[in-house]
Amino acid sequence: MQYRQTRILAGKGGGEAQFREALRGLALDPQGRLYAAGDAEVKVFDKAGVLSKRWPAALPPYAVAVSPDGTVWAGQSGQVEVFDCAGRQKRTWTDAARMGRVTAIGFLKDSVLLGNAAQRCIHRFDYAGNFLNTIGKDNPLSGLHIPNGVVDFAVDAEDSIHAANPGKHRVERFSPDGRLLGHMGKFTGPDPSGFSGCCNPTNVAVAGPGRLCVTEKAAPRAKIYDYEGKLLAIIDSADFDRNTKNMDVVVDPRGRIYVSDPARLNILVFDPEGGVAS
Repeated sequence: MQYRQTRILAGKGGGEAQFREALRGLALDPQGRLYAAGDAEVKVFDKAGVLSKRWPAALPPYAVAVSPDGTVWAGQSGQVEVFDCAGRQKRTWTDAARMGRVTAIGFLKDSVLLGNAAQRCIHRFDYAGNFLNTIGKDNPLSGLHIPNGVVDFAVDAEDSIHAANPGKHRVERFSPDGRLLGHMGKFTGPDPSGFSGCCNPTNVAVAGPGRLCVTEKAAPRAKIYDYEGKLLAIIDSADFDRNTKNMDVVVDPRGRIYVSDPARLNILVFDPEGGVAS
């Protein structure tokens, strides 16, 4: 598999489509619109990469996600804001203990998952906001090993939860009730088939049936693996800041990959060679 860089969105600056200080989270909706969380707002880009709307958040968001019913969720410190598709606030969930710093949000058929970097785990709630269970705490470290300060995960079509555990150089797979189902990845030093450095991979997204896209730091890049840990592609770019980390990543159903660069405050777009699927 090979990819080519086709576009750069946002960037650092005072323009409407740019970010001044922070770019932390990305999400896609079923229509292919890209949502970016940064500074103290959410920005939405259409499929052509043009800014279509933006709205403020009560607190600086660390994550953004779009639920199956089209509502937009922004993870913050101690709370999650929920907006309609026009950016009007619908409600706010607050839970200081379980929403210390919400750096990832995902959805199951019957529940919502919130990655809590303060507690190094994932908390599961029903859609009414009732706490159900914790994922990723049942281990000798009492949580995911995240030297980079971010909990990130992705949910596949079978409701399996794939969580980056960078301190262990792997992606762990959990059931909704918190059982560890397996993992892929290992420390391999400079060999790109696995993971290197103190703490990689940092972020993860589902990249189609049986595939994951992860990002790494030092040096920054994205990679595609199958669920068994076989390396399928490496995606590098001179446009990544070499000191950036915690690059959020999302993949659309056509195979297009969006990767944030929190250092340069831009979003890099990569298409598979031969073009995206129709």
